[in-house]
Amino acid sequence: MNHPLRFCWPLLLLAGGAAQAEYRVAFMPDIHFHDVYGQFADGAFPGLKNAKTGEQAIIRTMYAQLTSTRLFNENYFALRAALDDAGQKGIKWVALPGDFSDDGQPYHVRGLVTLLHEYQQKYGMRFFATPGNHDPNRPFTVPGGEEDFLGEGGKTQRIFSRGAKECKGYQGATVVIKTDAELPTICSEEMASSGYQAIMAAMGSYGINPSPEDRYWETPYSRYGTENYTWQAALKASDFSQRQYEICAQGTGGKYKKPGYDPCFQVADSSYLVEPVPGLWLLAVDANVYLPTTTADPASPASGANFAGSGDAGYNKMLTHKQQTVAWMTDVAQRANRLNKTLITFSHFPMVEFDNGAAADLEAIFGKGKFQLARAPQEDTSHALAKTGIGVHVGGHMHFNDTGVRRYPDGSQLFNIQAPSMAAYVPAYKILSFKNRDEIDVQTVTLKNVPRFDELFEHYQQEWDHLNATHSPHLWNKAILKAENYYAFTNWHITELTRLRFLPEEWPENIRQMLFTLNGEEMLILSQLADGQGFDKHSAAWKAAQQKADALAKSAEMTRSDFARWNGFDLAVDFYRLRNADALALKDIDAARLKQYQLLTRALAARLSPVEAQINPQSPFEEIFRVRFGSIFKVIDKYLHGNPSGDFHINLKTGEIVPVE
Repeated sequence: MNHPLRFCWPLLLLAGGAAQAEYRVAFMPDIHFHDVYGQFADGAFPGLKNAKTGEQAIIRTMYAQLTSTRLFNENYFALRAALDDAGQKGIKWVALPGDFSDDGQPYHVRGLVTLLHEYQQKYGMRFFATPGNHDPNRPFTVPGGEEDFLGEGGKTQRIFSRGAKECKGYQGATVVIKTDAELPTICSEEMASSGYQAIMAAMGSYGINPSPEDRYWETPYSRYGTENYTWQAALKASDFSQRQYEICAQGTGGKYKKPGYDPCFQVADSSYLVEPVPGLWLLAVDANVYLPTTTADPASPASGANFAGSGDAGYNKMLTHKQQTVAWMTDVAQRANRLNKTLITFSHFPMVEFDNGAAADLEAIFGKGKFQLARAPQEDTSHALAKTGIGVHVGGHMHFNDTGVRRYPDGSQLFNIQAPSMAAYVPAYKILSFKNRDEIDVQTVTLKNVPRFDELFEHYQQEWDHLNATHSPHLWNKAILKAENYYAFTNWHITELTRLRFLPEEWPENIRQMLFTLNGEEMLILSQLADGQGFDKHSAAWKAAQQKADALAKSAEMTRSDFARWNGFDLAVDFYRLRNADALALKDIDAARLKQYQLLTRALAARLSPVEAQINPQSPFEEIFRVRFGSIFKVIDKYLHGNPSGDFHINLKTGEIVPVE
């Protein structure tokens, strides 16, 4: 299917042309690293012995994975595959734009540091990390843990740190507490969610602190410049005590503080600018904003309970609660231009909305607060970020593959590259190759064949057998264990995630019932059904609509029976495939089905009016279908007509973005 979003690998890069690039940087956000074969320092949980390796595997259940937007276990193998791929391509600089850990738990962070050190030695790589909302969960350490580790006999194992769930009053290194759960709860401090001080100390070698080999390094709070730079000055500026700012419930503190701001706290900001080699500036923005809660206790400033999580805050709150960092970004961009530096900015959160302008449609269909719409930057936020002058930003957080472009009348522009997660569908990472300061080639590398991706399947089989024997409502489709490669495994993940979580939680009941009732042929007929005729397949009105559907399909060189090959569930899965992966999803959706979706988009749009959009639960079946499904197909069409998001070329001087074929 010829489509503006489908394009091939850039021949220049495959032919080795990337070696001519001045700089090449790989971006791998949302690793959510889980140390599958690590060991609890206190020995609290040994894990499950793996027959293939002989090692003890500490993993989450398959059900937990299939009801989460990220895989917890297999990304252990995917990260290794991605780093090996990047290393074999000669990549020396790898950026980690947040959520590099799974909730900042000591066990996982320790394992990640060990792995990154291994790849430093193997390929001579340097890593540059900036935190996401999962590392840390709060500015200060808070109790943590999970209720869905996989235990013996396929049963669920609960593990928490002191203060979480039933592990509230225990003393000592570890303890086992009996509850009504299948297995006794294990209490271990390995499950605590570390705060900034612990995370920054552990990950300090990966950009967060300066290295003697850096040409330059600074923070928003350092006071030297490029002319007066010394490593000793940078080392002093990197101290945790020198990287604090004041945040209040109402906005930024410090020199931005306004009368009445209260309560206020000192928290850390791990942002930094580094020049690892002459001419390349990597601007790592810590875009976490942890708002003080209304019940915050100034008498206990280091309590994580004083703060909300940062998952929905993002850059909307950066502009109001972290103004000093945004001002610093502007200053860095201006200096990069003056000093002729190649600047690339990365952080965890997106700077441009990620639904191709479909947010209003999604809210109308699914309701306010659904579909993670709160995480989208507002348009004035994107404009403010464009005015900083950074030009290009690489983000994560959503686990989406997407490209957002903004050009404003004042001449400011912003290219926001959403790099996908290797722990979700489609598993991939991005490589940015800089020909010069203004020209960037972006390559999206999909992970298909990941060695050892099925190494843990024996444990999942035990889980499935146990769930099946106990008639558990958490039974998942064991066909996922037949996946031939990691890519197919993630395709199963998005399919089961749609069935087990997205449809029950996000789709209104009346739309969900239609999904499980209708196939594509019936949707085509309903698009032609006269008003007020009802859903009666034996009526004359239905037969008349069938004839109209036949004629409509024939005009597009299709047949009505072609539409019968897919159903509402297939539509829902494709919806999420496109939202997650954009152009990368096209290989998994039949080209003929995409054409049928486009025909339905046009057919339903032709019959939709502003008056008809006002429906309620008492509205006739066919009217609800026409309005709601008309909007669903409209959103799909918007996903199909976004900016290039696979392999493309950006020219900052001309403002152009073009696919590379």
